[in-house]
Amino acid sequence: TNPEELITAAHAGCFTMALSAQFTSAGFTADSIETTAVLTLDQTGAAPTITKIHLTTKAKVPGIDKAKFDELAHNAEVGCPISRLLAPGTKISLDATLL
Repeated sequence: TNPEELITAAHAGCFTMALSAQFTSAGFTADSIETTAVLTLDQTGAAPTITKIHLTTKAKVPGIDKAKFDELAHNAEVGCPISRLLAPGTKISLDATLL
């Protein structure tokens, strides 16, 4: 496993946990959450630097409406603890789908 694969898996896992916590705090239980992450790296320096992360998540959450789902997904994106480890200016984007 290369470092990029570990970072990708860590971001996807962290976001999934943050999203699950958002659902729980709002009184919902997700039947499933699947998240993938794609990194864009800048290879010009001594070590690769992450410049962008694109998260794609699909969740099945009984009883939630699309507006609340989108709000909680945004909160998870902003509050994901691993995001604090990124270099300033790193762009995070999210496609969140309610199944």
